[in-house]
Amino acid sequence: MKAYVFPGQGAQFVGMGKDLYDNSPLAKEMFEKANQILGFRITDLMFAGTDEDLKQTKVTQPAIFLHSVILSKVLGNDFKPEMVAGHSLGEFSALVAAGALSFEDGLKLVSARAMAMQKACEKEPSTMAAVLGLEDEKVEAICNSIDEVVVAANYNCPGQLVISGSIKGIDIACQKLTEAGAKRALKLAVGGAFHSPLMEPARQELETAINSTPFNQPVCPIYQNVDAKPTSDPEVIKKNLIAQLTAPVRWTQTAKNMLADGATSFVELGPGNVLQGLIKKVDRNIAAESKQTL
Repeated sequence: MKAYVFPGQGAQFVGMGKDLYDNSPLAKEMFEKANQILGFRITDLMFAGTDEDLKQTKVTQPAIFLHSVILSKVLGNDFKPEMVAGHSLGEFSALVAAGALSFEDGLKLVSARAMAMQKACEKEPSTMAAVLGLEDEKVEAICNSIDEVVVAANYNCPGQLVISGSIKGIDIACQKLTEAGAKRALKLAVGGAFHSPLMEPARQELETAINSTPFNQPVCPIYQNVDAKPTSDPEVIKKNLIAQLTAPVRWTQTAKNMLADGATSFVELGPGNVLQGLIKKVDRNIAAESKQTL
């Protein structure tokens, strides 16, 4: 079975999506529609901006979403997913690619999500850190022992986990994790504590937007971040999408479940190649590739 996966924040680069815009009339039309919906020319920043421009959450999230989704649409009949999943923001790309959300509604939600997250980040300074070479359970136990907000946020692949929380909480955790034998505990250059309780104000804001958006049954099951299980039920999809901002991304479990359910190949659509690498850490013999253009 053919699985498609969609990347999240961090995969952006200057020039992303430009050859789609230049070589496909459909892509050009969709990008221009996105400029209208967003109220600014995001294509200028994607194709010829600076790394700094693309680092702003309100630009990063729609940019990655657009690259992934427009590529899936331009592929036309070559895009025949039998299962899909997306990492964090990528879950929205997966839902649009699989027909559960319209392009316009997906983009509006992604933009609303980015703005809400930006606001939550400004409210309380917070961050994330990558932890390498420790078992998940050990990382969880250390996070639980700290009197600050600090939680496991992304289960990326065996031996690689990202934690999220207050700056103080992350500092204490990095020290304790290193003492406990982690190969690395490295703070990430992100704007805030995504997938942690500190995102609660953003979750509430997004809940209102999601509840007023029409969702359809996707063409194939989507494996969602919150529980790593497949679903095609629009109501379940909405509930999981609302929970996503304050809950961990269970990517390791998602990859394992897709493999157990019969995935024979994975294609990562959009910028970067992080996800196919993570999937290969779960099963190094699986066929996995990244596709950024036609």
